Amino acid sequence: MRTLTIRRPDDWHVHFRDGDILKSVVPFTARQFGRAIVMPNLTPPIVNSKMAMAYRGRILAAVPSDVSFTPLMTCYLTDATDPSDLAAGHRDGIFTAAKLYPAHATTNSDHGVTAIEKIYPVLETMQESGIPLLVHGEFVHHDVDIFDREKAFIDIVLLPTLKRFPRLKVVMEHVTTTEAVQIVRENRPRMGATITPQHLLFNRNAIFQGGIRPHMYCLPVLKREHHRTALRAAATSGEPGFFLGTDSAPHLRHLKENSCGCAGVFSAPVALQAYLRVFAEEKALEHFEAFASLNGPAFYGLPPNEGSLTLAEKPGTPPGATTIQNQGEIVPLFVEEQVDWSVIQGT
Repeated sequence: MRTLTIRRPDDWHVHFRDGDILKSVVPFTARQFGRAIVMPNLTPPIVNSKMAMAYRGRILAAVPSDVSFTPLMTCYLTDATDPSDLAAGHRDGIFTAAKLYPAHATTNSDHGVTAIEKIYPVLETMQESGIPLLVHGEFVHHDVDIFDREKAFIDIVLLPTLKRFPRLKVVMEHVTTTEAVQIVRENRPRMGATITPQHLLFNRNAIFQGGIRPHMYCLPVLKREHHRTALRAAATSGEPGFFLGTDSAPHLRHLKENSCGCAGVFSAPVALQAYLRVFAEEKALEHFEAFASLNGPAFYGLPPNEGSLTLAEKPGTPPGATTIQNQGEIVPLFVEEQVDWSVIQGT
C-alpha cells in the first residue's frame, strides 16, 4: 500500500455559501485544508470589509473544534467598489484578495463588473497595495460561444489589463483551456492559476453521458479532451504557477436537477482523493505536494502550513449526500462510487 505524506494543503478557491449550508459544508474543507480562499458571491455579495469580517466569523463558528483552519477572505468587485476600503481591508488583514466576476458570468454574479474600465481606479490601488486580483475568466456576450468564453476573456479583457497594470498580481481561477495554461506560463511570476478536480478528471462528454448530467454542470463548463490533457500536464508538472483550487460549489439537489439547474460541482468531501487519482494516473505523485501545499502559499507570499497530512492508496467509500435541515440535500462528487485514496493521519 503506497502512502504519501505532504505539508497540510490549502484550497485556493472554495464556496461555502451561508446559513445552514455553510454549517454543513465547512467541516469537509476544514478537516483537509489549513487555509482556503473563500469566494464572496453570496446574496448579497461580500463587497466591503465590514461584511467580510462578519462572514469570516460565521465560517469560523462552523469549523470543528478539533481542527485548525483559517478562512482567507475576498472582496467581490463591483462597478462601485471603494478602493480605499479595499486597501484598508487588505492592510488590516481582512482581505487576502479581490474577485472579479464579469456580470452574469456565473452563480450570484449579477452585481459583477459590467466593463473592466469601470474598475481601473480599483486595479490601480490593488497594484500599488499588492492585492492579488482573482478572475473568473469568462467573457459573456451573446456572440461568444459558451465553450469559447475563457479564450475571449484572455484576448479581450486579460491581456489589455496585464499590459495596463504591469505590477498587478493575477490568478486565473479554475482554468479550463490550453490558452489559459499558456498565458499563465508566459506571465510568471505575476500570474498563477487554480485548477479544479472536475476539469482534470472529465471532458465535456461527462455532461451528456447517458442523458443530461446536472451534477457535472459547472462554470466554466467542461471542455474538449485536448484542453483536459493540457490541464493535467500543467497540474502534475510541479511548475509553481499552478495550484490547488477546488471551486467546490454546493447546491441543493432540487436546484441542480431541474429545468434550469445551478452550475457547480460539490467536491469538498473528496477533494484530495479526486486530485490524487489524477496524479497517480499521470505517475506524478512526487509533484502533488507542490501543487497542493507549496505553490499557492508561495504565490500569495504566505508560509506553507506547519502540519502534515498522510494519505494511503486505500480504497474507500466517500460520503453520501449531505442533508441540509428542512431544505434538501447536496450531492457530492463520486457519490455511490469508490475512491482509491484515503486520509489516514493529519497533524
